[in-house]
Amino acid sequence: MSHTLGLRQAQKQKTRQALLDAALELLEGQSLSSLGLREVTRAVGVAPTAFYRHFRSTEDLGVALVEEALGSLHPMIRTIVSTAGDSDERIRRAVELIARHVDAYPSHVRFIAREQHGGVRPVREAIQNELARFTEEVKAALVTDPMAEGWSDDDLLMLAGLYVDQMLIAASLFLEALEGPEEERQRVTRLAARRLRLISIGRAHWLD
Repeated sequence: MSHTLGLRQAQKQKTRQALLDAALELLEGQSLSSLGLREVTRAVGVAPTAFYRHFRSTEDLGVALVEEALGSLHPMIRTIVSTAGDSDERIRRAVELIARHVDAYPSHVRFIAREQHGGVRPVREAIQNELARFTEEVKAALVTDPMAEGWSDDDLLMLAGLYVDQMLIAASLFLEALEGPEEERQRVTRLAARRLRLISIGRAHWLD
């Protein structure tokens, strides 16, 4: 009996992931607000009623996509605020990691970029909540840095927000350059590094 239940659970998870993957592919050419659940179930090859075994609505599916898309950003954020190595080396590693993340997950990055200010409120709020959580995590990492001595909590949170915002901006720029010439990708790389360097300089002199 337990073996049968395990197989059913595995199949249910497989179908759920298939629905997420199909929705993400369909969202390459449209916004979530215009996506119909019949489109998604047709792409997977299941009946429309099967959709409701996994999600309450397309908005609920969108929130699940937010969790999937942003869940993989934790290593990137840890690299950006890492204290290992000199500042230029940290920046170089951070920009390289952002570029590799966009190369690996372009659909996820495009989805977040589009829906962050899109027309589906639960999804917008889910993105905002995830980014706020990332900002708090970055702040917690910054507190352990000797450079944070003398900083107020509000200033540390502001600095953390700058890092998170710049990460998203850089990801969007790399996404736009994905199909372009190598020269455009190099331009984005230089721009992203300069912006992070500016934050680093401001950080070093904030208490002057």
